[in-house]
Order: sequence, then structure tokens, then C-alpha cells
Amino acid sequence: MEIANEMRLVFMAKSANEGFARVSAAAFVAQLDPTVSEIADIKTAVSEAVSNSIIHGYEGTFGIITLEMRIYANNTVEITISDSGKGILDVDKAREPMYSTKKDEDRAGMGFTVMETFMDNVDVVSEVNVGTKIVMKKKLRLNSTY
Repeated sequence: MEIANEMRLVFMAKSANEGFARVSAAAFVAQLDPTVSEIADIKTAVSEAVSNSIIHGYEGTFGIITLEMRIYANNTVEITISDSGKGILDVDKAREPMYSTKKDEDRAGMGFTVMETFMDNVDVVSEVNVGTKIVMKKKLRLNSTY
């Protein structure tokens, strides 16, 4: 599939940067003239993925998060959020609704469920002590110049 445009953003794993990632993703996808609902879906999914990296991947320690986005000629947006944090021991278990390793911190355990609800496809690759990569895809309605 032909890439029509792409971007890469690298930032520190700090809570303050979660909003920055959301807005950056929305600004990048705006070139496709998405609906308000499509932008909201993407912002929500990016927010969940970045929050997971900050909260679970780095657990308050220093770290870097990378946000990569690609727009394909068929109006599909691919969003990759990656970190080199502690990784996920059991990805299948982590993807279960209501599962959280931080229940004592009032975490709902719905991050992956939210991502899957708002995106067409969510793939998670993780290795303990290496990091996690989340690749999300969403096909937008055809209304752009690509």
C-alpha cells in the first residue's frame, strides 16, 4: 500500500505529553478532512496508548515514547505508539476488559478495550524488559485528496 504521508514524534514519558500526543495526532490526520467523530476516536485511542506507556511501561521512571503516523493512499491511518519500558508479561491477559495490574491505583483496566472500540485494528507486540509497540489502524471515510 502506498504511503501518502507520514510523521514521527518522540517525547518524554510524562503525563503532560499525553495531551500533546493527542493534539499532534489530530493535527496530522486533519489533512484527510475527517469527521469530528473520526478525530475524537483517534485522539482517544492515542491517549489510551500513550497513557499505558507512561503508567505501565515506565512506572514513573524516565523514558521515551515514539508516536509514528502514516496515511495510506486509501485513507487508512496507521498509528504506532512504542516505548522501551518494562514490557507486558501477558499481552492476551492485558487485553481483557477490566484487567489491570494497578487496581490499587483505581485503574479501570479498559485501555486496550477503548483502543479496540475506536480503531479498526489494534496489534500489540511486547517483550518484558524491552518494551511495547501498539499499532492501530483506522480507515476514514473517503473525502480527501489522497
